[in-house]
Amino acid sequence: MIKKGFSYIGIYFLHLLSFLPFWFLYGLSNILYYPIYYLIRYRRKIVRKNLLNAFPDKELSEIIQIEKKHYRYLTDLMFEIVKLSSISKAELLHRVKMKNHEQIEAYLRRGESTISCTGHYGNWEMCMVVAGIEFSADCNVIYKPINNKIFESWFNRLRSRFGNTLVAMRQTPRQVISTKNETTMFCFASDQSPVRSEVQYTLNFLNQPTAVLMGLEKIARQTNRPVFYFELNRTKRGYYEIVAMPLCLTPKQTATHEITDLFFKHLEQTINERPEYWLWSHNRWKLNN
Repeated sequence: MIKKGFSYIGIYFLHLLSFLPFWFLYGLSNILYYPIYYLIRYRRKIVRKNLLNAFPDKELSEIIQIEKKHYRYLTDLMFEIVKLSSISKAELLHRVKMKNHEQIEAYLRRGESTISCTGHYGNWEMCMVVAGIEFSADCNVIYKPINNKIFESWFNRLRSRFGNTLVAMRQTPRQVISTKNETTMFCFASDQSPVRSEVQYTLNFLNQPTAVLMGLEKIARQTNRPVFYFELNRTKRGYYEIVAMPLCLTPKQTATHEITDLFFKHLEQTINERPEYWLWSHNRWKLNN
């Protein structure tokens, strides 16, 4: 009961915080970076290990620079997600621009459902919210439930403020079946790690063997929905660009693992260009230990 009370107080505080302007929130982010990186050292060992394994050819000094940039962005990301609690649709669309998405909309206008995928790169939360605004069909966002159900409910309210439907990961097949007669777009963040008992496929990603989820590919091949990769670019602080890129337009014609390989190839290219914006603090390769 006490834990629930603190959760509700925390959510109320975060909601009030969201009404502050971006410039003020970024000022708080500048301050918060120092205790998180130097004092609390939030997941520093995991981040350093992930970076060293992913970029074995880089000098330690360069790894540390990427690491510091990552933590500076991580504190920005925290406040940007909080801002989703009260941001207006107009301001959100001013800050997040979607490009090359006409092909997706053409499918949806014809009554043909689609699939989009991205990774935990940049502000993927803003990306999914904007997708729900930009497209004419219902946007089903697949998410991984968290242990604190009160905060999960709050997160899902942020994600669905402008019309998205939130679907727990394990409920995806059921949601696909229940909406088969509707025009929808299912959105996956497909770079999460499976539990050991569910590992079906391992590929090479960022210079190391990586167990991956197969949900994106399974749904695509079963339904033959065209798959698009959302490449996220941070154009400047607080501003993003989403580029919709065709990943596979005829999934039933692909070989096993082909779509999964394509997704991780694109994501790796995105990360290599500006690595500080990927979620390195996630213990992504824990199954390798």
